[in-house]
Amino acid sequence: LERAILDFSLQVTLFNEQVLTNEWSRTHLLRTHRHLVYDNAEEDTLSAHRLVEQWLPVLESALIIADDDGGYRTFLGADPQGVDTLANACPVQQRLDNSFVMSPAIEHLDHRIDWLLEVNRTAPASASVAETGRALVAPDELFRFYPQMVEWAGRQINHLVREEGVAPGEIAILAPFVSDALRFSLQTTLERYGIALATHRPSRPLEAEPAARTLLTLARLAHPLWGMAPAPADVTLALTVAVERLDPVRASLLSAIVYPPRRRTNELGTFAAVNEEMRERISYAAGEAYDRLREWLYTYRAEALPLPLDQFFARLFGEVLSQPGFGFHEDYDAARVASQLVESARKFRWALEDEPAGSPDSGRVGRTYVHMAESGAIGALYLPGWQAPADAVFLAPAYTFLLRNRAVDVQFWLDIGSTGWWERLYQPLTHPYVLSARWPLDTAWTDRDE
Repeated sequence: LERAILDFSLQVTLFNEQVLTNEWSRTHLLRTHRHLVYDNAEEDTLSAHRLVEQWLPVLESALIIADDDGGYRTFLGADPQGVDTLANACPVQQRLDNSFVMSPAIEHLDHRIDWLLEVNRTAPASASVAETGRALVAPDELFRFYPQMVEWAGRQINHLVREEGVAPGEIAILAPFVSDALRFSLQTTLERYGIALATHRPSRPLEAEPAARTLLTLARLAHPLWGMAPAPADVTLALTVAVERLDPVRASLLSAIVYPPRRRTNELGTFAAVNEEMRERISYAAGEAYDRLREWLYTYRAEALPLPLDQFFARLFGEVLSQPGFGFHEDYDAARVASQLVESARKFRWALEDEPAGSPDSGRVGRTYVHMAESGAIGALYLPGWQAPADAVFLAPAYTFLLRNRAVDVQFWLDIGSTGWWERLYQPLTHPYVLSARWPLDTAWTDRDE
């Protein structure tokens, strides 16, 4: 608070200790809305449950929905035990035991697993091998290397889409963790078959996305008065992502000539300045796209007034990067990241900007945003990121998929032998159980608890 910086946990603490304890603000908040629909209550925190408890008596109607086998966000502070308290505060309770989307084969498999894990469950009725076999399909071959598994998954998805008529949006690929390498490998594999891939990793920092880093680097190049010349490696990455026909090797060759490491300014050379032999290695098609990008940046530089950074990002994406020949064209993930960055920069400007656009000091907002975004200090809650395209195969960590309450026809489970499917995350500064409000203060955490 001394530095006027609020993270999420401090915001929650201030809300509980200041807003809810003030009679006027509490009354205003609780009377603002008269009806409440609260889904996935088991995935929320104890603070959220206490807020809803205070809210219920003044509401005209409320619907609280919770799943029995939830609590997937316990490692992020979820409090599934608090659902019982909320249920007791509701005059009407209704339990739904039947699934409206589960196939008979999956339902039988689910019952068998429950019976094996919980001895009190009734044994499921016997089913034929053909019925249970449709629930789980294992490869006919064993894979020694990770790329072989990814390649097999790509072939199977292509078969489902082309031969069996399964819509790409009805296919989900799940893994305990989704790394950049896994996403890139799957995206490259599916691109060969003309199938789009969409991913969702809500815990991934915005600045770690190549598309976001590209936009931030291009913003540095477009605003030389900021005095923030990008590093040569960042320019190489930006060219790799921004120009469709540039692979990392060609992008490195090009950036070494048009933006040499010894250069200390934001100036980019032209493709015509590259010697003939090097132009042929890089390719004229890639060079033409690079010149279009460079020309756009220098045209923007010549304008009388610079745009607010969020508008700069939106214009750069719409006029150049999303066009054919550039890396963001028909790339769902890049478009999502660009939209998220625009929204983040806009919210930052609304919160801090006290000068009109074009004034001498207005550029400090954009410069400050770029500095803080690259350091990982800011981002933005981006709700559209939870809405995956209907015509793309969906890739996500397993827990993220479970929290979406999304039903698909086919799921691919990758790296099924990884311990990440069942072990909790070991984080250096947090412990989801010991730091929970329900953990006894004088109780130590031992191996038995683990």
